[in-house]
Amino acid sequence: MKKVNLVFGTVYGNAQFVAETLSSLLKDQGREVSLLMHDQLDGFVPPQGELLLVICSTTGQGDVPEDIQPWFETMKSTAPYLPQLKYGVIALGDSSYETFCGAGVQFDELLTELGATRVGELLKIDACETMEPEVEAKKWMLSWNALNDMEIVA
Repeated sequence: MKKVNLVFGTVYGNAQFVAETLSSLLKDQGREVSLLMHDQLDGFVPPQGELLLVICSTTGQGDVPEDIQPWFETMKSTAPYLPQLKYGVIALGDSSYETFCGAGVQFDELLTELGATRVGELLKIDACETMEPEVEAKKWMLSWNALNDMEIVA
């Protein structure tokens, strides 16, 4: 099984809690996991032989949170070509705003521009509908994990 690198951007801690919850779930399923804090992202380029999972809340006008903004900008400006990278994105937001899950969408677009391939659907979790985003994320994670296992076998 491929290692999963979990990267998160958070404002109030929800995305970090989701990332920590999913890290535990993946470890329980026998996957090697690296949960990267924002201060560990300087110079980090996702290894193409591993999986990347970005969990990101949205702030302001659909902006990437300040804690992960430097990494986002570095990836955007250095534009590493990542054609073998498989990734997933979980976006947290509030559907009462026009920019619902805008940060997660930006990450998805950036990774696609870098040549990476998203596995599964972009998960958008609406704060207006759920008070426990980790519950929705865990359900999604089970299918995402299974899709990645199928691709490895194929």
